Amino acid sequence: MKIRFLKLAQLEVNDAVSWYESQSQRLGKKFLDDLDRTIRRIVAFPYASQEIDSDFRRCLLSRFPYGVIYRIEDDSIVILAVAHLHRKPRYWIERLNK
Repeated sequence: MKIRFLKLAQLEVNDAVSWYESQSQRLGKKFLDDLDRTIRRIVAFPYASQEIDSDFRRCLLSRFPYGVIYRIEDDSIVILAVAHLHRKPRYWIERLNK
């Protein structure tokens, strides 16, 4: 399956990596490694993650308080958000209209 990040989701990744790097050297890389493992898990088992709406699923990172919000479209996985779990829930829903 192909993976496609919405632009705003990619910006969330970039922001998280920058913030974690500012906190501790190599912590941003650890975040990216955790995100990579999560995405590989999604690709291997796209329907295994928690369904949070009829078309959307959320897969949690194992070491960081983030969830990958995605939907399955034909032969692709579209990542809508890499959402911090302690922030406003479902803020990403507005992205569906864009």
